[in-house]
Amino acid sequence: MKFCPNCETRMRLKFDENQVSCPKCGFTISEQKPTVTINVGNVTTQEQNALRVLDAENTTEVLPTINIECPKCNNNLAVWWMLQTRSADEATTQFFRCTKCSHTWRNYS
Repeated sequence: MKFCPNCETRMRLKFDENQVSCPKCGFTISEQKPTVTINVGNVTTQEQNALRVLDAENTTEVLPTINIECPKCNNNLAVWWMLQTRSADEATTQFFRCTKCSHTWRNYS
């Protein structure tokens, strides 16, 4: 978290422009995205995204599976993971991805 040197307001990251800017006075500085090393199985990659939980390139073999019906193709097997998508005092959100058609949906606990 960075604060503006002019007005001490919390600065906001503009992902598309690689900049951090102050919403109050407009002060802007360039910001390099942090490089993160990701290890999946025996493959190591360098990523510059803020958060990558699961995408089409990642293997789903490391995630737990559950017997649940896919709303798109009616397959009965999906992988699942949980994220804290709302404030800390609220329940986590459970995500499912079908092992057959890769359709992703969520369940608010």
